[in-house]
Amino acid sequence: MPEDRAAGHGTGDGRAEAERQWHSYQAGEPRTGRRDRTAALDRLTKLATHALHVAAAQVSLIGEQQRVVGAAGTAATRRSPTPATEALCALVAHDAAPLRVDDALTDARVTHLPSVADGTVGAYLGVPLRVAGFVVGAVCVFEPHPRQWSETDVDFLSSLAQTVAAELELADLEASVEDERVLWQLAIDASEVGAFDWDLVTGELNWDGRSLELFGLDRDTFGGTIEAFNAVVHPDDRDRVTQALADAVETVGTYTAEYRVLLPSGDLRWISARGRAMPGPDGRAIRLLGAASDTTAEQADEARVARVLESMPTAFFSLDRSWRVTYANSEAKRLLGGIGVEWVGGVLWELFPAAVGSEFERQYRHAMASGEPVTFEAYYPPPLDAHYEVRGWPTPEGLSVYFIDITARHHAQEELDRASRRSTLLAEAGAEMADTWDGDTAVGRLARLVVPELGEWCLVTLTDHGRISSSDWRRGLRDVGGWHVDEARRSLVSRYAATRVPALTDASFFARALRSAAPIVVPTDATDAVASVLSAGEARDALIQLAPTAAAVVPMRARGRTLGLLSIFRGAGHPGFDAADLVLLKELGDRAGLALDNARLYAEQRDLAGELQRSMMTPPPEPDHLHVAVRYQPAAEVAQVGGDWYDSFLQPQGATVVVIGDVLGHDSAAAAAMGQLRNILRGVAAVTEASPAQLLSQVDQAMSRLLIRITATVVVARLEQTPEERRQGVTRLRWSNAGHPPPVVVTHPRGVPQGTEVLWGERSDVLLGLEPTSVRAENVVTLPRGSTLLFYTDGLVERRGEVIDEGIDRLAATFTELIHDGYGLEELCDELLRRLLPDDPEDDVALVAVRLLPED
Repeated sequence: MPEDRAAGHGTGDGRAEAERQWHSYQAGEPRTGRRDRTAALDRLTKLATHALHVAAAQVSLIGEQQRVVGAAGTAATRRSPTPATEALCALVAHDAAPLRVDDALTDARVTHLPSVADGTVGAYLGVPLRVAGFVVGAVCVFEPHPRQWSETDVDFLSSLAQTVAAELELADLEASVEDERVLWQLAIDASEVGAFDWDLVTGELNWDGRSLELFGLDRDTFGGTIEAFNAVVHPDDRDRVTQALADAVETVGTYTAEYRVLLPSGDLRWISARGRAMPGPDGRAIRLLGAASDTTAEQADEARVARVLESMPTAFFSLDRSWRVTYANSEAKRLLGGIGVEWVGGVLWELFPAAVGSEFERQYRHAMASGEPVTFEAYYPPPLDAHYEVRGWPTPEGLSVYFIDITARHHAQEELDRASRRSTLLAEAGAEMADTWDGDTAVGRLARLVVPELGEWCLVTLTDHGRISSSDWRRGLRDVGGWHVDEARRSLVSRYAATRVPALTDASFFARALRSAAPIVVPTDATDAVASVLSAGEARDALIQLAPTAAAVVPMRARGRTLGLLSIFRGAGHPGFDAADLVLLKELGDRAGLALDNARLYAEQRDLAGELQRSMMTPPPEPDHLHVAVRYQPAAEVAQVGGDWYDSFLQPQGATVVVIGDVLGHDSAAAAAMGQLRNILRGVAAVTEASPAQLLSQVDQAMSRLLIRITATVVVARLEQTPEERRQGVTRLRWSNAGHPPPVVVTHPRGVPQGTEVLWGERSDVLLGLEPTSVRAENVVTLPRGSTLLFYTDGLVERRGEVIDEGIDRLAATFTELIHDGYGLEELCDELLRRLLPDDPEDDVALVAVRLLPED
């Protein structure tokens, strides 16, 4: 039956297995005396035809050809081999999966095959035949007419295929047994084994012809007694062989010996002998029967192997199945000689008791039980005190073990890992301390980073900005961080930290490190040493409970000043501080000192910049019937100051002017430019009655003439009243906007908000500094008493990732809510900043709130 894929049914291994199964099948023919395997397979195929009601069934082995090894129905006469490329069953074997063909004439997979074309196959169902894990063929059924196959049909045929596979495997097994029997007989014939019979009653020793040949004797030259045998055994082996014979006789047991004999030619020959003592009626041995063979060649091979093993740089020993050491080469004896006893012949677990329950025992037993090689690394404690790389190979005799001492490599890897961990520690410490500008927080984190890599517990202590008085050096010391690897003892560390500074004496290691500006190390007995320089009290008691065995105090320095100290302690079971530890601790101390100094410089610069900013913002005026509140919030970054400002003052005729502005830029130059712009605007407004639009135009022109090259957004607003408006209880707000966020007003005549308006105006003009001749627009709105106005800069409403209108809407809603909740004007400003600013604002913020109070 054809197949259009010349590749056949699978791998080369599968094809070879199919060929072998075929020959096994052939070997099972009746002429060999075994069961007729063909008949068994024919019965199984006949069962398939009856069970599935089909016209034909067959078992095929697929190699280069299809061979039918069992058939029934119309297939019974089609047993001739056919090319695999023309076989339907080859498709099954190739895909290793069932093949269902309900209508062969319409199925494109098979229509081209001869058996379909000639009408033999109209419907086909085949399943893979697996033997020893290989697909070697197929079991199939077919009909000359189309048929719908069911899952039940597939399941039945798959089960039948398993039975067929079992029959084939049985044929293979029978063939193998027969072959082995023949081979065994041939081996016995070819082995030239000699037999002996020693009569213990008469003392007569009988050898067959082969035994005489083994010993180089004949019937005339062999005396036929045990003494004659002993005479030809090598003198060095004679006592051992005699003892082995005596033991077998005494115990009525087995006799085993391997020895050398002296041939008449003067040559040596190795003999291996096995025998058994036979008991008489009284149970005592009366005969000893056995066989002997020439093992000279094997001994030569073993000697060569021994020479190779001895010359190997790798250590080697072998174990028998009772875990007894049967051989060890010189390198193994050198590496393991530290146990101080001769260990060849001893039991492994008795020679190396520390191996019991260790990785050595687990791996060795696994290899012996599973027959799988193992490779592992393990440490053996003193007296060997070494790390080993071990390979264990199971053998029929037991276990062969190869190993090398990798202690140096292990230590090198440990040092590499240690260096990697410490590099990571330095990087993490730098990142943690650079993450905040607060010095206490920065170095306080150091305590958790150095534990447990450098110690069991530690404390971080700061000085008062490096100012230490020689007379009262304890003043200004404060512990800002502490940690212990054991969570249960952290409270004890905290208690020690809280009481330690007052208890430190002038002779303390802490004081010495402070005075010398260099690390101080207590290599051993740190509990007694540190306690001896602590005043009696709670600190000393806590230290004794913490029980350090080694300690180090490392200054944290920068710019020639000691800004703090890192105290690190190690407990029992940990070594003292080595040179690498001290280098790392000093590096950490230097980095911590730099972080502290940077934090100090940051704080000074921030305070200076903030003070400069605030000094340019005078307190607001206090006109009648108005309450003005102002706020300035610098940015989180030290350089982010200078651009935003507010101002409020009275013009000559009593109108209140409010100014809010933002010079582009966030640095000291922006702060200086802001000061210039503020002073120009204040100077022009304070001596004139210029309106907001006029003020902006005049300031723009002044900036151009004075060559002030800055750009700024500004809102200038003026609150004004006529006598009539005063009687009506209203105030006019007049303002002009140069590209600044719009003011917000909430009207609330009786404390309840009635309306909120964002004062966009008719238009927002260009920024100051862009076009000095531009005409500025002015807007006017009349406000009732009880209204509150809010002027602000963009830092209050701008956020990354959102348009400014969203921020203004959020501000207006929060502003209205706070007024509804009854906040006073000062509190309202504080709450707005609290609610609307992030924890670390990127921009500075200026704020002016104006509330119109009722007339008297």
